[in-house]
Amino acid sequence: MKIFFTTLIAVLLFGEGSILEPAQKKNNLKDSISSFNTDTIKARLIGLNKKTPIDISYTPELEDLIKKYLKNRKKFFNENAKLINYYFSIFEKALQNNKAPLELKYLPIIESRLNPRAISKAGATGLWQFMYAAAKENGLELNSYIDERMDPAKSSEAAAKYLLKLKESYNDWTLAIAAYNAGPRTISKAIIRSGGYKNFWNIRGFLPYETTRYVPSFIATMYVLEYANEHGIVLYKEGFTKNKTDTIHVKEQIAFSHIARFLEIPLDTIEFLNPSYIHKIIPKINNKTQAITLPENYTLLYAAREKELYDYAEKEFESTEKPLPDLYSINSKIIYKIKYGEYLGSISKKFGVKIADIMRWNNLSSDKIKENQRLIIFPKRIPKN
Repeated sequence: MKIFFTTLIAVLLFGEGSILEPAQKKNNLKDSISSFNTDTIKARLIGLNKKTPIDISYTPELEDLIKKYLKNRKKFFNENAKLINYYFSIFEKALQNNKAPLELKYLPIIESRLNPRAISKAGATGLWQFMYAAAKENGLELNSYIDERMDPAKSSEAAAKYLLKLKESYNDWTLAIAAYNAGPRTISKAIIRSGGYKNFWNIRGFLPYETTRYVPSFIATMYVLEYANEHGIVLYKEGFTKNKTDTIHVKEQIAFSHIARFLEIPLDTIEFLNPSYIHKIIPKINNKTQAITLPENYTLLYAAREKELYDYAEKEFESTEKPLPDLYSINSKIIYKIKYGEYLGSISKKFGVKIADIMRWNNLSSDKIKENQRLIIFPKRIPKN
């Protein structure tokens, strides 16, 4: 599903047809034997280790993982090259602002496969897969209209700051990356159990299996994309990023569909650039200015016709029969265990939330639930019993 999302968006925004030129496709067929040679991989890992503060060490397991990624993920990287370049420009800006290693830009590929609307079974959300508590701790806003975990720029800024905090705690980037996956408590316990080692490679035996694979997966992804050309992966440098985007402040409540119709912008483009607006509506919140990202040429048009646009949006809202969703802050999370006879409709009424929200929070594809199943709920009200 995630692969489909990114491929679809790439086609929608960057135009149909192949990302690669015919000559480049030919080159992709040349998977040189040396690319899979152990000595070559070792030499390249040494080269990466010299250019980054992240500790990169060769292991046979890492070599196997690199070879696996080159075999199984090349198609994904080539088909989503424009998407990779678009998001990398956002990630690099946030990392640079916070003086963090630029190589951390590869983490969202592992976390979400570059899907800003990705939601895990545990409720981790967005490109950087922030859980609720970590999102709130790192300054991201969550309410019934906005989930900034899905905002590429804001979530990247929050992730860069969070990773820096983790690095300061452990004085080691591989441990910071491991803590990003498993949580600081898990890493601290593993350090104690290992006898005080403060290096990922020395405490691996005391970490959860997922985390023991997480750092090698990150390094393998870094290796494949740092040596993309050598492995027949063409990271296309032109496309949507060439057509610059800009952010404009929004003064009144307005829907994506209003902007799309009035300014004749493809609705898909607005949705892609602004994934954090849950209902595809930019709300008006007291004392807080919202913003929208648009292709640069449209921001000038937006500014020139702003008053007309807001008048148009007001009339459209008034003419619709469907009531707008309530605006409320999401200040707490509960894990709710489903009781016998309950269904999504009864649970949504109990907590004052919408069925669609419960499905989104829990990544449910249908309304079928069962007794004792656990649901993530961000309640609008807490029932008395």
